[in-house]
Amino acid sequence: MLAADLDTTRKASFMVLPALRYSQEVGLEFGVGALYSTYLDKNDPLNRSSNFSTTLTASTKNAYNVGAKGDIWTAHNDYHLISELRFRSTPFDFYGIGNQTQEKDDDKLVQHQIKASFEAEKNILPFTYTGLSLGYEHYSFIDKEPGGIYDTDPAILGKPGGSAVYIGVSQTFDNRNSNNYPTKGFYGRATYQYAPDFFGGNNFTGSQFRVVIRNFWPLAKKLVLGVNGIFYSVQSKDTPFYLLPQLGNDEIMRGYYTGRYRDQNLMAAQTELRYRLSNRFGLVAFAGGGRVFANGDFSFSQLKPSVGGGLRYFYDPAKGLSVRADYGIGEKQPGEARQTGFYLSLAEAF
Repeated sequence: MLAADLDTTRKASFMVLPALRYSQEVGLEFGVGALYSTYLDKNDPLNRSSNFSTTLTASTKNAYNVGAKGDIWTAHNDYHLISELRFRSTPFDFYGIGNQTQEKDDDKLVQHQIKASFEAEKNILPFTYTGLSLGYEHYSFIDKEPGGIYDTDPAILGKPGGSAVYIGVSQTFDNRNSNNYPTKGFYGRATYQYAPDFFGGNNFTGSQFRVVIRNFWPLAKKLVLGVNGIFYSVQSKDTPFYLLPQLGNDEIMRGYYTGRYRDQNLMAAQTELRYRLSNRFGLVAFAGGGRVFANGDFSFSQLKPSVGGGLRYFYDPAKGLSVRADYGIGEKQPGEARQTGFYLSLAEAF
């Protein structure tokens, strides 16, 4: 666990993190998060690692989160397969819609979610992949504090919850030297998904479009600069609140509670300076900005900052797989405490 030498046998690796927290809404929550990584072609030094992760948690107040993700690279990196399956019942804080929601409007909801998705991309040109995707999502909600903003704001659509089936296409260019801890190269991916009127009624019918770009530059032997940008848009006649893009998570805009700000569009960018102390340990510093906005309402004047730093422990140095601990700092609105967040996660933020 602390050896400085790299494992050149390309054997599989497995890492488990315990999950333990307490809150008034959830009670005592406990469980595990795990990541298994292997190569489907161990004889090919260019074959990227395939990673499989899972989350299993439960709480004393009947909250649960069961999830599994797969990120598979076949032999010669000919195909890239991405899958996710999730069942979740969890309370969360809802603040309304927009880029300037207020802490005093905090409303307590319970979300029940089922999500299944599968994406397959084929290598058609050097570093270039074209793919198809299919997905299903279902949501339902319980309002724990009737009379709050969730009840009274007529702009909040989709309160009963609903379902959606997506079919989509994707285009990716990826010449990074690693899919886990890149030190050079560019990654760009655009996806478009359409949800037809499959279920009728008030269920979601519309489109979602997402663009992600990343680039990495080696500044010195142990120093890497990475940049990451995202644009995410959901468009329909009546978009339910639960499908609106949300600002803040453990990957981008760290320091913000996920869902504190949500709207039809999300735009965010960040830069991260990564210093590899040794094969086993590293340091990072990051800074970025972003916001959510309604159609036709983008302005840099309401851009929200995100800064922070973190530590890295590489449990599989050869694959570049890490456990990361990050602390992010966000904005301070008048009359509110500054927004911050601590994150303990498996694998890099981007």
